[in-house]
Amino acid sequence: MLTLTEIAENPLRLARRLKAHDGPELVFRPLTRADTGHLAGFLGALSSASRRLSTFDGYDLAAAQELCDAIARYDKLRLVLEEVPSSRIVGLLELSLALTPADIARYRDAGIRLAETTDCRFGPTLADDYQGRGVGTLVCPLVAEVVRLLGRTRIILWGGVRADNPRAIRHYEKNGFRPVGSFTEADGSLSLDMMLDLSPLPDPSGP
Repeated sequence: MLTLTEIAENPLRLARRLKAHDGPELVFRPLTRADTGHLAGFLGALSSASRRLSTFDGYDLAAAQELCDAIARYDKLRLVLEEVPSSRIVGLLELSLALTPADIARYRDAGIRLAETTDCRFGPTLADDYQGRGVGTLVCPLVAEVVRLLGRTRIILWGGVRADNPRAIRHYEKNGFRPVGSFTEADGSLSLDMMLDLSPLPDPSGP
């Protein structure tokens, strides 16, 4: 099982290359401290619609610096999608190995007991020009691989997915997530909790 410190010391161990259907080759890799400038460019370019669906505290250089400074210091692993050869960051994928009391309570009400030994939270954000192009589907198996290396077997959506975002809901369902319940946001809007179980299925030929 990998630790966040081990990943920070050797981020290339998780680096993977992938090709979008209608764009340049991309690199999937952990965020590094050298990414501050490019990360600030990514955050600053997000539209108001994308910011509404994200969970970042800010969208400027200071916010990017804070995210880079947090590497291996807390419970988060942040992964980026980077264009080759421009080095432009076009996606930020966040994993948290900690659960919030609100998450635990909501899933308990849905009959699911969460535990930090098995579960993690996932929150992706793509650049506006990369949304709806199938990149999220290409990335999902890579995220699942990382989660398994971290010793977790289930992924829940970080903050859920807004019920008025049917494209995102279809994307998650297509990639194996299942809805487990709904909740009301602070602004009165409705969101859905969704979970992906990475546990191996039982062998039908077994006893």
